[in-house]
Amino acid sequence: MTHVQAGDREAATGADAHVPGEEVLREDAAHAAAALGEAANALEGCTVLISGGAGFLGAAMADVLLHLNRTRFTRPARAVIVDNFVTGVPARVQRMADDPQVTVINADISRDVEIAIPFQYAIHAAGIASPIIYRAKPLQTADVNVWGLRRMLELARAQAELKGFLFFSTSEIYGDPDPAHIPTREDYRGFVSCTGPRACYDESKRFGETLAVVYHQEFGFPIRSVRPFNVYGAGQRIDDGRIIPDLMRAATSNQELVLHSDGRATRSFCYISDATAGFYLAMLRGQPGEAYNIGNAHEVSIRQVADLVSGLSGTPVTFQVSSDPHYLTDNPQRRCPDLSKSRDHLGYAPRMSLEDGMRRTLRWARETVG
Repeated sequence: MTHVQAGDREAATGADAHVPGEEVLREDAAHAAAALGEAANALEGCTVLISGGAGFLGAAMADVLLHLNRTRFTRPARAVIVDNFVTGVPARVQRMADDPQVTVINADISRDVEIAIPFQYAIHAAGIASPIIYRAKPLQTADVNVWGLRRMLELARAQAELKGFLFFSTSEIYGDPDPAHIPTREDYRGFVSCTGPRACYDESKRFGETLAVVYHQEFGFPIRSVRPFNVYGAGQRIDDGRIIPDLMRAATSNQELVLHSDGRATRSFCYISDATAGFYLAMLRGQPGEAYNIGNAHEVSIRQVADLVSGLSGTPVTFQVSSDPHYLTDNPQRRCPDLSKSRDHLGYAPRMSLEDGMRRTLRWARETVG
């Protein structure tokens, strides 16, 4: 495996101003850290192991640690990032590589990875979340969600001072919920196909939550699971294949915003800074063994989202039938979280409006791609 150790912190800070999109990423980290309030103090002086730290969600978690080091902590937190870059973006962590509190390990967490650095917190954010990519790599998708999680759990169980473990599950475990269960609570058991084109992702995440509960019951393990609901924003791969990146890629290229459906399906989109705050709150304040919805309860149709991006970018919306015959197979018609548990247990409250979040995402995309 390859280790990339940090160098000069001040040089990295000075260079950030010249990195496209860096200002948006830093602002997002600041917003998330502010939403954490005093809960973030538990991370001071700690080492956090982040699998999938070059991915969209994992890198955002690392960004918050570095922001806290710059602005709040006297004893800095350390981030140990493990990623094999199947979907993670090298540039996403290369911008951190000169920081003395960052270690990047190029490795597959679902294999026999050894971590020689003691850590107090572990975050299993590694995974293949894009339907286009996980359908092309179903075994790798299942491996990282099951064997990768199991490896992380065993690495964490060997730590003498482990304080918390966070497993990134997904709202996909609910499948296509019965309308009577929308907004969807954490105790809803889901309506999921175990053999359909999304099953490699959905079912392996469901089993991951089973592992989480078993480790808590067997070992008193301080694990919490989060179920993200359609997180988007600055830092997300523009070629991810999901709806927001597709719209941003078209908008930055002055191309038509193409929908491969009638646009009536609904989602509840959550901007990355709100989601990142929720993830940390779950790890630091959540009940061990429990799962928490993290998202935004504002439900909108896909057509409304496309129209919003059209208004911001000046590019028109069109409709085309997808060349993929399974493009809409097992695709949920509605998705909206019930956030009562996260609000009551964690103090979680998303703040970014959809319009403001889309505006920030488009700004970042134009700076980095357009």
